[in-house]
Amino acid sequence: MTITAQQWTSLPSEFRRLGSSEHSQNQKRGRPLESFLEGPLFVPTLSLLFVVDILYGRIFSIDPNTTAWSLIIEYDGEPNGLAWNPITRTIIIADFKQGILSLDPQTKSLTTLVSCHHGERLKGPNDLIVTTDSTIFFTDQGMTGLHDPSGHVYRLDPDDLLDMILANGPSPNDLILNRDRSALFVAMTRDNSVWHIPFYPDGSVQRVDRVSSYFGIGGPDGMTLDEEGNVFVAHSTPGTGTINLTWGGEDSNVLYIVESETGSILMVKWHCSGWLATRQSI
Repeated sequence: MTITAQQWTSLPSEFRRLGSSEHSQNQKRGRPLESFLEGPLFVPTLSLLFVVDILYGRIFSIDPNTTAWSLIIEYDGEPNGLAWNPITRTIIIADFKQGILSLDPQTKSLTTLVSCHHGERLKGPNDLIVTTDSTIFFTDQGMTGLHDPSGHVYRLDPDDLLDMILANGPSPNDLILNRDRSALFVAMTRDNSVWHIPFYPDGSVQRVDRVSSYFGIGGPDGMTLDEEGNVFVAHSTPGTGTINLTWGGEDSNVLYIVESETGSILMVKWHCSGWLATRQSI
């Protein structure tokens, strides 16, 4: 079944800034870009969709009713993934340059939660999820790939205990929990696959396996899950620009899809609610 997404909104001209940055020099082969959008997050309690611009360290909010864009913060970082912490009511940021950060959307204050593990700097966080008890799972991708399969996946408990649960990932990207929190799915971009990480009851990792494989240049990037258990994967095939996706809308059944290089956001109305968005509405 093929469903065509509709153009919903795009980054306004006043926020487009053709140029280069540390991120574009290191990861986009020096190409001048106007922006590179990522990390969509819909927060029901705020009735706003948030996205990041990795290139220039910016986080925007979008009003779903008017599609009006607002710049929330611009800072010296490379924000990539966003997640909502329902307990602290803050936006948690996976920042490639700075680590795991917490942003208060009201005061705009930014706090560093994690920047290193056992005295060693993180490689470069990519994406994250937050559960209803404030546990944070995040990927530490850096510049890893098939040439250097040493990307990490971490779990940060509410008591600030940081545990590395995977140490051999070839470019770990987005990640999702299954509905009973017994397993984690991780997009391994350079392996062009999605890995399945099952947990023992004590939270330790069982045998990791590959549940889906793809072909061609690029690889899976963003992922999400609906309430029926269907997994959605955004594949970053060159030329498509599709990089990440999230659920939103009053019934959590609108799928927002980010086209990073064009600075556009597409939308699809789905027949059921997104499971993660429902969990985040607490």
